[in-house]
Amino acid sequence: MPTVQTTELNTSQSPEVNITHSLNVIDDLSMNLEGTVQTLLVPVYEKFPFLANTFLDIPLANLFAAILVFLLFLLFRKLFTLMIMGTLQKVSKFTDTYHDDKVISALKGPVSFAFIIIGAHLFFLLIFKETELIKNILNTLVVYTIFWAIISVMESLRGVFHHATEKFNPDLAKEMGNFILKILKVLVGGVGLGAMLQVWGINVTALVASLGLGGLAFALAAKDTASNMFGSFALLADKSIRIGEWIKVGGVEGTVEDIGMRTTKIRSFEKSLITVPNQIVSNSPIENFSRRGVRRIKMNIGLTYSTSSEQINTIVHEIRTMLHNHENISQTDTLLVNFESFGDSALNIFIYAFTSTSNWERYLNIREDIHLKIMKIVEENNASFAFPSQSIYVEQMPGENML
Repeated sequence: MPTVQTTELNTSQSPEVNITHSLNVIDDLSMNLEGTVQTLLVPVYEKFPFLANTFLDIPLANLFAAILVFLLFLLFRKLFTLMIMGTLQKVSKFTDTYHDDKVISALKGPVSFAFIIIGAHLFFLLIFKETELIKNILNTLVVYTIFWAIISVMESLRGVFHHATEKFNPDLAKEMGNFILKILKVLVGGVGLGAMLQVWGINVTALVASLGLGGLAFALAAKDTASNMFGSFALLADKSIRIGEWIKVGGVEGTVEDIGMRTTKIRSFEKSLITVPNQIVSNSPIENFSRRGVRRIKMNIGLTYSTSSEQINTIVHEIRTMLHNHENISQTDTLLVNFESFGDSALNIFIYAFTSTSNWERYLNIREDIHLKIMKIVEENNASFAFPSQSIYVEQMPGENML
C-alpha cells in the first residue's frame, strides 16, 4: 500500500500549521530486497577485501550487485511477459468473451515497465545514490504506470461501453460509447496528474483553489472549447451524423472517422484527415450522402438531325421501357425520358432516373449498364449519336472575274 510521508512543516510566524504531503509508493514495491542483497554482500566483503574499494564513491561489490540486480529484473520482465502473460492469453482464448484477451494485452506494457522501475529503484539503493530527486522521479513513474494501466484497460473495454450505451440508443451506441469513454479517460488522467503532483509535494487542493482567482480569464480562454463540447452533445442528440457516413459540411467532404469531445475527424477521398471543430459542424448545413438511399442518373443524349420522328419516338419509348424494367433502377422515384429540345447540332433526349443503391461502386456499374443499353437501342434503330458540328452553305461560287 502507498505510504504518505510528511516532507515539509511550516509553523513560523503563524498560528496555522501548513503541512504539504508527498506521495511515496516506490519504497513499498521493493519489499526490502535491497536489505537482503546488502546482507548477502557482507561475506563477499570479508572474503574479497579488494571489493571494498570505491569507484565514484561506490563500493565495487555494491556496484556489481546493483548492475546484476537491474539485469535480473530485465530478465524477469522478459520471462513474465513471455511466460505468465503468454499463458494467460492462451487460457483467455477458451473463455466465452473476448474482453479478457484485450485486458491482458492492455496490461502488457504497464506491467513490463513496472519491472524496469523496480530494477532502477534497487540499483540506486544498492549504490547509495537514491537522492530525493531520483526517488521523486521513480515515484512519478510508478504513479504514471498505474494510471497508464487503468486507462489502457478502459480502452480495451471499449466494446463494453458500446454494449452499455446500445440499451439506451442502439442507433448511436458507438458514438455515445466513445464519448463517455473519452470523458472517463480525461477524469482518470486528471486524477493521475494530481497524484504525480502530490509526489513532488505540491498541494493539489491549494492549486485547484488558486485557479479560482483566474476563473474569468480561464472561462474566456475556454469559451471555444465549451462551444465545441456542446456542439458534440448537439451532434449526438440530433443523430445528424454517425461514424462511417459520407458527409459534406463547411466545404469538407469525406467519411466520418470519429466524433470527439472537441472535434470531428473526417477522412477525405484523397485520404487526408481533416479535423473540424464541433461548433462548426453543428452550426453548418450537413449534407449526408450515406442516408439518401438512392443516387441520381441525369443525362442528355444527342441524336443526329438525320434521325426521323418515328425513330425518335421509338428510341424514347424503348429507353423508358428499359429503365422501367431494370432491376437496379428505383421505380418509386422520379423516372423521366423525353425528347427535350432541338439543339445546335443534335436532337436532345433527356433522361432522369434514380438507382436503387447509394453505394458509389454499384452506382457506377449500374450507370455503365444503362449507357450500354442506350447505345444498343440507338444502334438497333439505325440512328447515330451527334457530335458538335457546323454546316456551311455557299449560295454562289465566285466567278473568274471576281478572282
